Amino acid sequence: MSRPEDNSRPALFLLFHCDLRLCALPVESVSETMRSLPIEPVPDMPLFLLGVSIIRGSVVPVLDVACLLGSTKYPVHTRFVTLKLGARRVAFAVDDVIGVRLLSNQTTAEISPLLGAVDVGAIETIRTLDAELILILQAAHLISDAAWAALDLHGGPQ
Repeated sequence: MSRPEDNSRPALFLLFHCDLRLCALPVESVSETMRSLPIEPVPDMPLFLLGVSIIRGSVVPVLDVACLLGSTKYPVHTRFVTLKLGARRVAFAVDDVIGVRLLSNQTTAEISPLLGAVDVGAIETIRTLDAELILILQAAHLISDAAWAALDLHGGPQ
């Protein structure tokens, strides 16, 4: 007989900034972080798809997370966060990577899901192109300044 999962255990999240927003992705979905690489535009793609980049010898689509979150500013991406989608990879173009943080299930339940801030049309486009990416976005979070301040004050898992 298997034991029930302990949902009170903290989980590791990679924190990054995107257009002054703080976002968190579950570490198990992240392949690596790196400096941004050259991006080759692809014609007739959604606005949030910046193009493709050669990462570790493979052609990888690069998504503009700020655009997904509704930003209309010209992006200044200094980092890529590559995500595992089975045998494939996708890169998120982000402003900067803060690091890894341990967050409790209570904390993640109290902060906004990232997918809730994404335009519905973009979600449908992503769902059509890649259902696995939607699963990762469902596990990601958007952290408010107040929530970040509370996490910093407490230091350690919340």
